[in-house]
Amino acid sequence: QLRISPLSCCAAGFFRVSPLFYRNRTVTMSGRKPSLNDFGMYLTKGAGGARKLFVGGNWKMNGTKAKATEIVDRLNAADPVALSTEVVIAVNDLHVGYVQSGLRGDYAVAAQNCAATPGFAACTGETSVDMLSDLGVEWVIIGHSERRAGFAGLQGETDEVVAQKVKIAVDAGLSVIACVGERLEEREAGKTLEVVLQQNLAAIAAVLAPTDWSKIVVAYEPVWAIGTGLTATPEQAQTVHAAIRNWLSETISEEVSQATRVIYGGSVKAANAADLISEADIDGFLVGGASLKPEFVDIIDIVGKSS
Repeated sequence: QLRISPLSCCAAGFFRVSPLFYRNRTVTMSGRKPSLNDFGMYLTKGAGGARKLFVGGNWKMNGTKAKATEIVDRLNAADPVALSTEVVIAVNDLHVGYVQSGLRGDYAVAAQNCAATPGFAACTGETSVDMLSDLGVEWVIIGHSERRAGFAGLQGETDEVVAQKVKIAVDAGLSVIACVGERLEEREAGKTLEVVLQQNLAAIAAVLAPTDWSKIVVAYEPVWAIGTGLTATPEQAQTVHAAIRNWLSETISEEVSQATRVIYGGSVKAANAADLISEADIDGFLVGGASLKPEFVDIIDIVGKSS
């Protein structure tokens, strides 16, 4: 398999038809010299092109201002993010502005949730997509398993509420990391694909237009692997990722299926990242606890080098 980097192609000065082989898909550019902007475009296409890899860091309800500074300084000191990879850091709402102001430009900042109501309203304690957009936030995590399950006595979010939030966020111009995944008892009962496809994803698909999917990254997070130290094997994860891609093809379109990034979340660490990212349908990670640690930089590097 031939792999040609964007920089080497530009340096070589290709003017004629030049095939690029990237993650087992061929991109053809004809009649002119390719630019880095061309590659940025092609790396985000799936049908006939390639999906840009993705690493998300979810800080959850962690971090003081001092801790945020420590992590930002560590990320800023790391090597530049590979052109083949997109990195998004999801921080607590209180830290959004602070992290944005200090973080290097090749990282983006995300919110970890949004209100199920757009605009401005009498919803004490909520943050609307309009507020996030006003702050320059471009990404939001929606439907994380912890919010679906509920915690500290709070009621969990249903598939319908998650779908409503996804639609509101997309309509406001935000990109969404949409989380799906099964609990341990559902996996043991053989209901993984029923839950992930027919419940989680079907609810989201019901409210989105085909063009909306360009704003969606699907994060498969087996609930039994989140914060437990357990991780789905690469084969287990690939099976579900391939099923998600096939479902998107049959339900939405082949173009959407090939363009949509499907990432894995569930006790991702530097020690297992290389094996997971080697699978054909795993396009990156949503990293929890490890995103607070130095090894997060290693995970970003592993993903970037995998391309």
